[in-house]
Amino acid sequence: MPRPEPPLPQLNHTPPRAFGWLDARLLHEGWLARLGPDAVAVLALLAIAADRRGSSFFGRARMSAALSLSRERVDLALARLLELRLVVHRPWRTRHPDGVWQLLPLPSEPPVGDRTRGAVRLSDVVDELRRRLT
Repeated sequence: MPRPEPPLPQLNHTPPRAFGWLDARLLHEGWLARLGPDAVAVLALLAIAADRRGSSFFGRARMSAALSLSRERVDLALARLLELRLVVHRPWRTRHPDGVWQLLPLPSEPPVGDRTRGAVRLSDVVDELRRRLT
């Protein structure tokens, strides 16, 4: 089956000299669904900011500002990326929250298990609100 033409073929986008890329397996093997929107945003930021070795030096406050996410949401997203072994972190010094973030090659096996990790049922939210208001 032939590929369809883009809407404006005369405006084909070609990558600039410095660019980041993400593996298409993130989409096709279910990684994006497992990550959730915040972790996908942080991963994209790290990929765009990465040097040729896949390292980024963005601090958490800078990530938060660049993505319009709270520091807590950035921290949770980074924890998720670490958990799935998509990034590794080396702090500037012991117990320092910032340092070097390195993108890792995707694991050979796609993620398994609950693909809705991080999703919350509406009934659980309503129950929690009731509990807090009473």
